[in-house]
Amino acid sequence: MIHMLSSFNLRDGEDLETFRADYTAFIADLTAAGIIASAGPIGIRVSDTPMDTDDANPCQLFSILSFHNRAHLDAAYAHIEARAKLGTKSHIRMYMHLRDTVFTCWEDAD
Repeated sequence: MIHMLSSFNLRDGEDLETFRADYTAFIADLTAAGIIASAGPIGIRVSDTPMDTDDANPCQLFSILSFHNRAHLDAAYAHIEARAKLGTKSHIRMYMHLRDTVFTCWEDAD
């Protein structure tokens, strides 16, 4: 499996519940298209602990998307980049809420 950690903040004036609804619609579109293995819920950072050592990262929210393999990941990216499919519209609607976005991908080692 390949996982993508998306770290981000909401733009000033944006509402978490509105964003959450648009994120859920985006995930539903990717699921319907068969180009995502799973998606976690929106998470809120717990930065007031010594376990959180990333002082340089300002992001307070995150999500994790999972893909079966590299081909699956690349298909999801191509789907979003196409700018013609239904999933792309939901991506744009969801992404418009965000600022300070950082995306990191990793693959299970086993």
